[in-house]
Amino acid sequence: MIKREIYLKRIRPFYESEMVKVITGIRRCGKSTIMRQIIEEIQDNGVEADHIIYINFEDYQYRKICNPDALYEYVEENIHDNQKFYLFFDEIQNVDEFELVINSFRATHDASIFITGSNSKLLSGELATHLSGRTLSFKIMPFNFQEFCELKKSEGDNRTYDEYMQEFLAWGGFPLVCKETDENSKLVILSNIFDSVVLKDIVMRNKVASPLALEKVLEYVVANTSVTISGNKIAASLSDSGQPVSAPMVYDYLKFIVDACVCDKVSRYDIRGKKALAFEEKTYVCDLGFFHLKKNRVKDEYNYMMETLCYNELVSRGYQVYVGKTYKGEIDFIATRGDEKIYVQAAYLLADETVAEREFGAYRVIQDNYPKYVISMDKIVSSREGIIHMNVIDFCLKGI
Repeated sequence: MIKREIYLKRIRPFYESEMVKVITGIRRCGKSTIMRQIIEEIQDNGVEADHIIYINFEDYQYRKICNPDALYEYVEENIHDNQKFYLFFDEIQNVDEFELVINSFRATHDASIFITGSNSKLLSGELATHLSGRTLSFKIMPFNFQEFCELKKSEGDNRTYDEYMQEFLAWGGFPLVCKETDENSKLVILSNIFDSVVLKDIVMRNKVASPLALEKVLEYVVANTSVTISGNKIAASLSDSGQPVSAPMVYDYLKFIVDACVCDKVSRYDIRGKKALAFEEKTYVCDLGFFHLKKNRVKDEYNYMMETLCYNELVSRGYQVYVGKTYKGEIDFIATRGDEKIYVQAAYLLADETVAEREFGAYRVIQDNYPKYVISMDKIVSSREGIIHMNVIDFCLKGI
């Protein structure tokens, strides 16, 4: 089991906090594993097992407590003294009105509470009503490239990093997919994860009246990762292909897709005006395996993959990421983390001087001194004008 230190180091300072720790992420990305790793660390710190309550609401044995009253009674019966208890609720969205129960435990007991869910807005929205200012949110992604390599090496796979990268670009980082070596098995598992997300986290949760239309919108968005989205454009494209759908319906479906953590919708940031723009957004699929599953284009495919890889890498490291807008064009990413700020351009290969000039030249209109990077697959890197050129494997393994 790979220890997901990239996330644990962010959560660890709050193990004893009365703030409710909310862990979100797409289905099967490893949220339950992280929760078990937190429990192990808490026990290593001297907490007795009888002061830890763990409930996975996707486990059949807990089916009878998937309502607020039964959950409340179960936990109250297991809190047997006045010492601190650690409460872990996995996939809490399966309990109606869970936020009322969570708030009660927080208010009446000395408790450190951790919850996970596969719907980011569900948790932040419903909890915010009753726990305003008392939650901490942590977003979990499928394995990034460094975690992927760590898993492969732990299994005795001694291929080169270049070979690892080719597999990662094709199949992504869902832990269950990464553990398989046969491509047909990878495809079956990846398809099942995708279908499960569509059915449980989008169609059923949002009571979608037209699942077929929703699936078409989802496939379009996933296949067009890193492209500027437009509800009107998507509606027109699907209508032309025989699946009539209105632009307002497309925007509703896009919200459901983002809420289920399948894709991120990323705003442009006006570098000169120093403000985020609520239009001309791009979407990035959370895992390149889904892109491999649903892709329908050939032109510039690897550039889109590289851009998506870099976006997900930055998000996994805890950056807030925007697309940068300049008066002459755009910068792929502006990434901020606390007081840190960096700019990133992503390209598959700097195949000739024209491509290199496009990537490096995009920075000439930016006058500040924050670090600027160009990330590509090139083996020989050539920094210029104070802009750092990095090979993507070094970027993923060593950081910036």
